[in-house]
Amino acid sequence: MKRGRVAWMGAAHDAFEVGGHLQLADGRALNEEEVVWLPPLPPTERPRSIFAVGLNYVNQGRELAVKAPEEPVIHVKASNSLVGHRGQTVRPPDVTYMHHECELAVVIGRSARRVTRADAYEYVAGYTVANDYAIRDYLENYYCPNFRVSGRDAATPIGPWLVDAADVRNPMNLRLTTSVNGTIMQRSSTADMVFDVAFLIAYLSSVMTLSPVDIILTGAPEGLSGVHAGDEVVTEIGGIGRLVNTIVGDEPAQSQVRAHSHLPYE
Repeated sequence: MKRGRVAWMGAAHDAFEVGGHLQLADGRALNEEEVVWLPPLPPTERPRSIFAVGLNYVNQGRELAVKAPEEPVIHVKASNSLVGHRGQTVRPPDVTYMHHECELAVVIGRSARRVTRADAYEYVAGYTVANDYAIRDYLENYYCPNFRVSGRDAATPIGPWLVDAADVRNPMNLRLTTSVNGTIMQRSSTADMVFDVAFLIAYLSSVMTLSPVDIILTGAPEGLSGVHAGDEVVTEIGGIGRLVNTIVGDEPAQSQVRAHSHLPYE
C-alpha cells in the first residue's frame, strides 16, 4: 500500500494512492495539485533521527574521484529539514553550487538495537523517495560533511508516498532517476550501493537504538548537477514514487516552506 499525508481545506489528512490517483481516507478523490503534500509519516510523530549516508554508490565515488569508504559515512539531520512532495527548497543566494541527490529513504517501523543483517528488514516500515540537496560550497571533507551542507530547513524533500515494506520485493534492485526541467541528469539502481539497506540498519543499530519513524537516507548515485531558482527537479524510484520539488530564491518563500514542513506534527 502507498500511504501519504496531505493538507486540504485547513486540515491534515491521511491519503492513499488508488488506481494511480490521490484519495483521502474518507474516499474523496482529489487532484494532487489541489493539496499541500506533507512528509508521508504518522501525523503525531516526527523522526528522532534522520541518518544521511554519504559516498554510498560505487559510481558516485568514481564521479567525485573519491575512494569508497570502508565503513558507512553518516551524518545526522533534524526533522525540520523535511518538506513534502511539490514543496519548495531555497537555494541561498550566496552559494555557487547546490545539487540534487536522489535517494531511497528507509523508514524504521519499530525499535531496533543490535539488529543482525539477516533480521534487518523486519524492522522496516516502508520506503519513500528523498532528494537530499547539498551545497558543495560548504563541503570541507567528503568523509565528514559539515552541518551547513544539507542540514537546512526544507533541504530534503520526501514523498509523496510511504510504500509498505511488504510491497517492495527487493529494495536493492530499484531504478533511480532525476530530471531537472525535463532533462534526465541522474540514472542508476540501488543495486550499485556500497552498503545495502540491511547492512546500514545493522550498522546503525549497533551504535544506537533506532526508533519508529527514524529515516535512513541511503545515498545518491552519480549524475549530480547544479540547481537554480525556478528549476523543477523530479526524483523518481521505480515502484516507490515520483517526487517533484521546485527551487526558489531566498525569503519570503522560506516562511511558507517552514510552515509546510511542520504541518504533519501539529
